[in-house]
Amino acid sequence: MKLFTTLSLAIGIMGSLFLSNPIEDLTVNKSESTVDWKAAKVTGEHYGKVSIADAKLDYENGKILGGSFEIDMTTITVEDIKDANSNKRLLDHLKSDDFFSVEKHKKSTLKITEAKSSNGKDYEIKGDLTIKGISHPVVFPVKVSEEGNRVIASGTIKFDRTMYDIKYRSGNYFENLADKVIYDEVTLDVRLVGVK
Repeated sequence: MKLFTTLSLAIGIMGSLFLSNPIEDLTVNKSESTVDWKAAKVTGEHYGKVSIADAKLDYENGKILGGSFEIDMTTITVEDIKDANSNKRLLDHLKSDDFFSVEKHKKSTLKITEAKSSNGKDYEIKGDLTIKGISHPVVFPVKVSEEGNRVIASGTIKFDRTMYDIKYRSGNYFENLADKVIYDEVTLDVRLVGVK
């Protein structure tokens, strides 16, 4: 009887420990979360925004364990060109098959495969980035902070666009482009706001 009581007590204590620190699937506030893109060429750079369609963060004991987010490529904007006609011309080009083939591939995604941190604030995130249906691993730094019931994760993802079949005016694939070269590296500044 004593053995049974001891086992029951031990199981109860273990159960309460697990229940008190469950993995939380944080709801990401899409209106507060942002993705800013930037791409450069020989003669300058272009930048803009794109909206988050869906996102989640796996959170436990004050640390991110995993998560994912989905970008709605149909919402991409160009912020650096003020002339309406020039802006539309670049935007239409970005949505075309020369770049993101938005009609065929409306969503891009990132799925976290590993999150390492020694202090719960500074992370090395590994994940699979999928653009135009093509997936490649990426590694990038993320900073995480808590403000009340909000968890804010901010990071910068840099990727080689040619790995996702975006080769338009790439100096690695076309010769004699001179000042028409568009650099291969694209930068995404991502800020996810999760609510506990």
